Amino acid sequence: MTVTVGIVGAGSIGCYVGGALQMGGAEVHLLARPRMVDELKDHGLTVSDFRGLHHHCPPQSLHLHTDVAAMAGLDCLIVTVKSADTDVVAAQLAPHVGADTVVISLQNGIDNASRLSAALPQCCVLPGMIAFNVLQRGQGVFHAGTDGAIMVERSARIGHIDTLFAASATPFEWHSDMRSVQWSKLLLNLNNPINALSGLPLKEELSQRHYRRCLARLQREALAAIRQAGIPLQRLTAVPPRWLPRVLDTPDWLFTKIAQPMLAMDPLARSSMWEDLERGRRTEIDWLNGEVVRLAAQHGTQASANSRVLDLVKKAEQGGRRDYSGEELWALLSD
Repeated sequence: MTVTVGIVGAGSIGCYVGGALQMGGAEVHLLARPRMVDELKDHGLTVSDFRGLHHHCPPQSLHLHTDVAAMAGLDCLIVTVKSADTDVVAAQLAPHVGADTVVISLQNGIDNASRLSAALPQCCVLPGMIAFNVLQRGQGVFHAGTDGAIMVERSARIGHIDTLFAASATPFEWHSDMRSVQWSKLLLNLNNPINALSGLPLKEELSQRHYRRCLARLQREALAAIRQAGIPLQRLTAVPPRWLPRVLDTPDWLFTKIAQPMLAMDPLARSSMWEDLERGRRTEIDWLNGEVVRLAAQHGTQASANSRVLDLVKKAEQGGRRDYSGEELWALLSD
């Protein structure tokens, strides 16, 4: 029997995931803004990645919607809206979902699944995350430019969804402790604002030590708060989480040798925060560095660098600078 999946908030991540699921044989319904619906009607949906994937779903094969009521009766809903929109979307979904609906949160941040669950108590809500970057290239093309997997809390309710990603070779993993996974991924996502404020592609930014030192400083503050909170971490890259700052601090020639997997990405890949600023949208800085600031405050540790980055991104949202050199950012975070 064909699995029916609704993508709630079909932007960059949502469209990529939807395209990958459709490749695997699912009947996918994309709930998107009118602008995105018009783009997909004109061009169809194309998913690609840095490994060589290139698959086109023609417009006539797509189920496109702007009304949340179209999500009623589907087997699974995958929520990919920005964290700031979670509560509003949950309230809109509530009249249209029932006890048979499985809801998966594939969003940045830590508490989106619990917020969805509170608003949708009749549903099975599963936390998840996506560990790779997707760039919207226009004309319905969505490109995964970095390595990583889709990770979801293990559940017998939707245990077959992993097989749907096989056709696109999209890595998929079940996890029993998603809170640990989310904080481990948040450590990596602390590079999102550094990338957005640099104005550079990810690979070029990470190849420069001053930018990496900025990231290492943010991560050290996060690790201190995580340790105080007693949250276990999981290894999501070739480098164990607690070694990441030390590896990032190494000179460029050494970093290139010992951390080559971290640079395995499309040369044009960018962070989602860079894309948000480029398109004049509110970023998720409050659900990334803001989470570190809140956790540090709860457990009596300092997160001054994360607080400064948060302020810099807020200024960038209002038209402020997005072209800081590594040296400039390091000086700002080291005051």
